[in-house]
Amino acid sequence: MMETTKSSVSFDEADTRDAEMHSVIDEWIDDLVGAVDEARASEEFQAWLDVQQRLHDYSYRNTLLIKRQCPEATKVAGYRTWQEEFDRHVKEGESAIWIWAPIITTRCPECENSPSYHEQTGCEYDETPPEEWSEGLVGFKPAPVFDVSQTEGEPLSELETAATGAAGDLVGQLLDAADAVGVGARLVPDTAWTHGEADGICEWPGGRDGQPVVEVRDRPERAAVAGVLIHEYAHACLHSGTVAETERAKREVEAEAVAYIVGRHCGLDMSGSAFYLAAWDADSAETIRDRLNRISETATKLIESLEESGSPSPSNRSQLLGR
Repeated sequence: MMETTKSSVSFDEADTRDAEMHSVIDEWIDDLVGAVDEARASEEFQAWLDVQQRLHDYSYRNTLLIKRQCPEATKVAGYRTWQEEFDRHVKEGESAIWIWAPIITTRCPECENSPSYHEQTGCEYDETPPEEWSEGLVGFKPAPVFDVSQTEGEPLSELETAATGAAGDLVGQLLDAADAVGVGARLVPDTAWTHGEADGICEWPGGRDGQPVVEVRDRPERAAVAGVLIHEYAHACLHSGTVAETERAKREVEAEAVAYIVGRHCGLDMSGSAFYLAAWDADSAETIRDRLNRISETATKLIESLEESGSPSPSNRSQLLGR
């Protein structure tokens, strides 16, 4: 996959700043669109996609059961599925996570019960004999599953989507810029994080008309933390209105495209953004183009907010970032 250049760009000249920013952002969007297409076609992405397709997508009810029994769970599957599909084995002494599994069998077209229960209900349906009934859902039964952390064996394919590079004090500068962006922001220690797999969240505690609050899971990799902060700031700027759930993938495309531009402006390696976008939306390259103005305007706002908060411009940050 194409690597993101680590060179920084400065927009110091007031007379030409607007035109230069639009030109550079357009160029970087071209780079990102190409990188997303390359990422989707890569062997790494196809291997990851194969893993996702073989893991079940659990219902909301089962997701609640899983999180209640094993809050740190990320990927779950049955005992034999881990063995036969992924060449992994449940470690000795691990306790199962219990979920509801569907019972699929032949059922009465009228009362929708299995043949044995059909007889007990007194249903008088007799247009076709039971041996000609089609299969369908007749109920649920408890079934054991295990999280990947409870197994050992062959590693699963993962996508590295985090920003990398020497971030210097960029995290602190982003937190200082929160007021200029119009958000409340804080880092949460990993031990106190309560939002599952997410590395960051953006919420509106007082309703969508109020101030958004951004929380990001703290970790030693400062570039990754900075990238998540930018991503969540983008959500705060772009998605204050009520948005349909069907728009979620497109919202992620917008936010990560903004993170790519701003992170790249700050000298971070944002090449992982291409995998992030490829994983979220099959039409991500087209979505980027469709929403270019929103992405560009938001990226510009965040860059200007960083500058207003006193953050050093990229041209003055080279020594700080070790370049």
